[in-house]
Formats: sequence, C-alpha cells, structure tokens
Amino acid sequence: MLVDSHCHLDRLDLAAHGGSLDAALDAARACGVGHFLCIGVSADNAAAVKAIAERHADVDCSIGVHPLDLEPEAQPALDWLLAELAHPRVAAIGETGLDYHYEPQAGERQRESFRLHLQAAQVTGKPVIVHTREARADTLALLREAALPQAGVLHCFTEDWDMARAALDLGFYISLSGIVTFRNADALRDVARRIPADRLLVETDAPYLAPVPHRGQPNLPQYVREVAEFLAHWRDVPFERFAEQTTANFRRLFPLAHVAP
Repeated sequence: MLVDSHCHLDRLDLAAHGGSLDAALDAARACGVGHFLCIGVSADNAAAVKAIAERHADVDCSIGVHPLDLEPEAQPALDWLLAELAHPRVAAIGETGLDYHYEPQAGERQRESFRLHLQAAQVTGKPVIVHTREARADTLALLREAALPQAGVLHCFTEDWDMARAALDLGFYISLSGIVTFRNADALRDVARRIPADRLLVETDAPYLAPVPHRGQPNLPQYVREVAEFLAHWRDVPFERFAEQTTANFRRLFPLAHVAP
C-alpha cells in the first residue's frame, strides 16, 4: 500500500474522471494508494478539506495557512487554528512555512504566521507540514527556535543535501514529489538517494507538479505510484519494500491519521 502524503483534493482537475472526486480516488486506489492526506492552505478551504475527510474513510486532512495565502492585513488567529485542529479528522498542521521566491517582501508576515503554526504544534503535539522555498536559513532558524518535541515534514522537498541533513538532525522527515522525476532534477535525485529509509515520504502535491511522463498536465493522486516506482528504482530497492517503508513512515509521523492496517 502507498500513501499520498500531500494532496489538495479540493483543487483537483477532475475532467478526466467525469467531475467526480470519488472516481479520482477510486483510480488512485486501483493503483495501490490506500490513504490520502488532504492539505489545508487557508481559512477559506478549511471547511472543504474537513468535509472531504469526513466523507472518505481513507482521507485525513490538515489545517493551516500557506505562506502565499496570508491575508495582507491580518494574521491567522491562534484560537481559530487550535479550534480547527481539534477536529477528529485533522491529523496535522499546515501547510505553513516560508516562500521568498514569490513574496520576499512579505517575509516578516510569513515568519509571524510560521511561528504561530509552530506554537500550535507545541500546544497540540500534532506534526507540522512545512513549505519552504528560497528561505533555507530562516526556515531552519525558526524550526530550531521552536524546538518541537514531535517530528514534522518538509514537503515537496527541492533543496540541497545540507538542508535535508539539517532538517533530519531536527527530527524532521523529507517528502518527495514528482519533481524528482524532472530532467533537470539531478541534484534532488542525489538527495533522494541519501535520505534515510525511515525518514522518507512520497506525495503528489496534486493538482500541481505531475511527474514525468505527465509533466505539464494536471496532477492526480494516482500518480503517487509513479513517483514511488521511480524512487524505488533510483534507490535500488524493491517497489514493495519501498511502499511498505514509506507507509510505515507516514503512520509514525501522523499517528492520528486513520490509516487502515
């Protein structure tokens, strides 16, 4: 069994499945995907991701505010976040983090929001899902400052081995997406080979970043199998062992997720 550890089910392009999320999930299940983590990115989509998780026994969700979804005039409220995190289908916090690629001018607002999410992680004990892009030093500094007692994950990892090793030293996991299959991703593939087997997750980040040979098309949860097959081959391990290991890693990182035995 595989787990798509990071997907945006409320944003999927469902044209290939007759407009049906059920059909898209069934297609993924037919590829051996047994669980999905549907990611919150804003206050506006919190209700949607919770509703999807409530309707599907093999879906859990996270709640948080993405650094590129912050309101210009207001930060997320800690009371709001803690109330949302109390929902029984919410297994994680985020995605949160820092993105200086698109909005470097909003760095201070992003850091304030990231600190708030890390505070919620300290209060609840739930793992945090971190987005980081061109913000390596500040991301690591805030994670060290938070000194979380539980692990989290750097999702859709695209940084170098030095950052991966620093995150691993903090107890974090690394999640890889279809980007690892891209022709220009040699450096990331080197990182992929070096991540310890018990700290690695796979994801689609659907509907974004479809793996080769689907690059340029809308991504779908079923494609997590192709990411996993690529990584298993690249790391020179049998696919079945790779799937079993990454699923065990997901269970360990997200103990509140309702993953079938």
